[in-house]
Amino acid sequence: MPRDNRRRYALVGAGARAEMFVRAVTADHADTAELVALADVNQSRMEAHNRWLKAAGHQPVPTYPADELAAMLEREEVDELIVTSVDRTHAGHIVTALEANCDVLTEKPMTVDAEGARRVLEAQRRTGRRVSVAFNYRFNPVHEVVRTLLAGGEIGEIGSVHFEWLLDVRHGADYFRRWHREKANSGGLLVHKSGHHFDLVNWWLGAAPAEVYASGRLFFYGEAGRRHGYARDYDRAHGSPAAKDDPFALDLAGNPRLRELYLDAEAEDGYHRDQNVFAPGITIEDDLSVLVRYDTGATMTYHLTAYAPWEGYRLMVNGSKGRLELEVVESDHVSPAAAGELKGAAVHGIEAAPEQGGVTLTIRPYWAPPYAVELQPHSRAGHGGADHRMTAVLLGGQTDPMRRSATARDGALALLTGLAANRSLETAGPVRVADLLDLTP
Repeated sequence: MPRDNRRRYALVGAGARAEMFVRAVTADHADTAELVALADVNQSRMEAHNRWLKAAGHQPVPTYPADELAAMLEREEVDELIVTSVDRTHAGHIVTALEANCDVLTEKPMTVDAEGARRVLEAQRRTGRRVSVAFNYRFNPVHEVVRTLLAGGEIGEIGSVHFEWLLDVRHGADYFRRWHREKANSGGLLVHKSGHHFDLVNWWLGAAPAEVYASGRLFFYGEAGRRHGYARDYDRAHGSPAAKDDPFALDLAGNPRLRELYLDAEAEDGYHRDQNVFAPGITIEDDLSVLVRYDTGATMTYHLTAYAPWEGYRLMVNGSKGRLELEVVESDHVSPAAAGELKGAAVHGIEAAPEQGGVTLTIRPYWAPPYAVELQPHSRAGHGGADHRMTAVLLGGQTDPMRRSATARDGALALLTGLAANRSLETAGPVRVADLLDLTP
């Protein structure tokens, strides 16, 4: 059967992270994109996606075991692979696709270690194929405004940045229920989550990290939960009487899509999506401070809290002509009724938020009153509307005059800030980024 003119996509990693991309390819951009195959370590998860595709009026697609990725790419004549698997597997899948003469769109982080980043960059140079990293926060309209203001010299030369990010006890807790709780899988929050934020600062400043110092600990989750009075004695929530009415317990059976993707798929691989966030065995931190020096001379102080009562972030940029201040409230509190629901469901555009939010952006020039920057109405859907804007560029062929699309080098720079911070946690000293991976042109 002859091919049509649409770009042929396959996806590896059929968990919940795949849903946005499957929807974007098969519905939002079906005129330019076609989903032709799925690969995963778990057949039941792929079958769930195919059921949902059929219910949406789309033909189911062929499925492959993840270790047959190369064969899938050749057999299905794939143009581009979308990678949404466990973070530690990203580098291997990306390199396999590049060597099969495919382009790659990967979820962040691009990988979880410097060696993986080196392999990806070398494979990209060797093959000449494209790697795009899904840093959707670049596509948030307010972040684009920040970029325009800073690049246009609104506050002059940038001297320093302070960036505080708060994950509330609904969103933050979810990283401690699942595979992310092991640093070998995710790189910890400094790689998996903060990589978004480090990439934004690199993009806003047009800078690369040069030296990093960090301090952090597991303060709230894990076995500390007993000290704080939150711990209950169960390994995973499903079927456990001790988890009943626990605001930190995820109800897999009560969420139809999570039931299909995880609860009904457990027999194949034994993976539990609803582990106790206060159980032992967690190897990542939940309270982290980072100091970064950039190649421009600017510095950043950064803090991530994964157990906050509200969700959002504060950015302050000091320049030679004044100061920029941004405050974004994603959720002003955590509704008790929604406490145990899917990670940041409202933030990710999956459902309406029961809480309130908003955004303010202020410029404080020297010798003049501060003024508010006029912004578009704040969207509560899909990372402030960023998800749809990103997929329109990466999958729908829309132009990208602001150069928001992140390359493999961008992915490596964001990753290296987190990796250097992790190394600093181990050594209790500053770490030169070039000692991990030298990206000097």
